[in-house]
Amino acid sequence: MSQITTLTILTYQGFTDKFWALSMMQFGHRYMKSVQGQTFYKLLGSGKENFNPFPDWNVYAVLQVWEDKSFAEDFFKTHKLSQLYQRHADKMEVLYLESIQARGLWNGKNPFQSSVKPKDIREEDQIAVITRASIKTNMLLKFWKFVPESQRPLENAEGLLYTKGFGELPFVEMATFSIWKTLDHLQTYAYQSHEHIKAIQKTRKLDWYSEELFSRFRLQEKLILKA
Repeated sequence: MSQITTLTILTYQGFTDKFWALSMMQFGHRYMKSVQGQTFYKLLGSGKENFNPFPDWNVYAVLQVWEDKSFAEDFFKTHKLSQLYQRHADKMEVLYLESIQARGLWNGKNPFQSSVKPKDIREEDQIAVITRASIKTNMLLKFWKFVPESQRPLENAEGLLYTKGFGELPFVEMATFSIWKTLDHLQTYAYQSHEHIKAIQKTRKLDWYSEELFSRFRLQEKLILKA
């Protein structure tokens, strides 16, 4: 068996469905108890553009880690929760992700097991990145004042195909998700962007996270369940 991760991005329109989506941040957990082959999951809201901490009520996401792809496929085809998402969402897209590398912790553990080696990544493979952090309460103000400066390099980053801020709890429990055209584009941004390097140095100096995780994936497949 080879572990697979899925990120389901859900877009909603209309007050009724948006309210339902918000309620599922609490009530969705009861459905997760009956999901077979799932080793980790998170129900995520999203922030407005440019990593604004205020909620984007239109977009939500579900992150799930599976023992292997067959469990994920069965969930999206047959499980009641998946059917509910398809019924209420205006758009539902599932990204299948193979872990390349993950460092750090998410709620005390690292949920991602490497399933593809860096040497096996092809030139045309798209790369997804998930970064996640719990921000110390006494650092919240300093952190969010610095966010616009730290994220500015992303606006014109070459090879960046998609980026969005997600989170379990606004302002405090935050995650970012991005997709890059190739591994080279990601590495150029990560290691040659002066602003990005400065942001990393400042993060280490101020130590404003109580827990953090950085993970890279190969984007294996995109599945549109509702468009």
